[in-house]
Amino acid sequence: MLTKSAAKAFFLGGTVICAAAFVFLTVDTIAQFPDRSHEENMTPEVIHGFEIWTENNCMGCHTLMGEGAYYAPELTQVFRRRGEAWMTEFLKDPQAFYPNRRKMVQYDFYDAKKVGKEEAAKNIADTIAFFNWVGDIDLNGFTGDPNNGPEQDIEKAAAKAAAPTAAASASVDQLATLRSLNAVCAGCHTIGGGALVGPDLAGVANRFDAKYLTKWIQEPSTIKADTTMPNLGLGDAQVKELVDFLLTLK
Repeated sequence: MLTKSAAKAFFLGGTVICAAAFVFLTVDTIAQFPDRSHEENMTPEVIHGFEIWTENNCMGCHTLMGEGAYYAPELTQVFRRRGEAWMTEFLKDPQAFYPNRRKMVQYDFYDAKKVGKEEAAKNIADTIAFFNWVGDIDLNGFTGDPNNGPEQDIEKAAAKAAAPTAAASASVDQLATLRSLNAVCAGCHTIGGGALVGPDLAGVANRFDAKYLTKWIQEPSTIKADTTMPNLGLGDAQVKELVDFLLTLK
């Protein structure tokens, strides 16, 4: 049994050691912030996007880096999952997306009719720049849930839909190169899961040929003026790859 003086020494010694460890870990963590957060990429646009995020209480619905309300999707890797073109169109008019589901509020600062085309475009671009920066932060492996939403994994659905034919099997072997397109397409389309924002892509090869699909992907508004599908800004090689993939969905 410890004497009174020994117990006091044990308590004080343990307190000092724990306090020192806490201070050391705190200093070490703070010292790693610049490298882990890529502080050099924190541009004025990123800072403005962060201000939009905080001032409008976006964490009241969304989570970011695991922190937030868990009512709406986790957004840590949203830029990687969706890309700039999709995010731009969504922020312009979120009410047009995901019919028959709860919808994100249409904020005035993203609405060209309310604040002007130039300011709305800047607010959208800066918000996207913020999410791009967040996506590069080293979070010790935490990436958020990439499927926290009504989207399905286009790769898996396509592999299942395309498997029966030899030509389709060759396309399925190339699906690893379509992962970035998966992020873009799955935000609006399904394969065999019914219409989402855009139509179900199951059987699309039976309805359209390569020329039509190419034109639709590159310049959708020239085919249907009121379409909600944006010009995704894909290169010719990406468009060809995507069209070849769609032509397997019979």
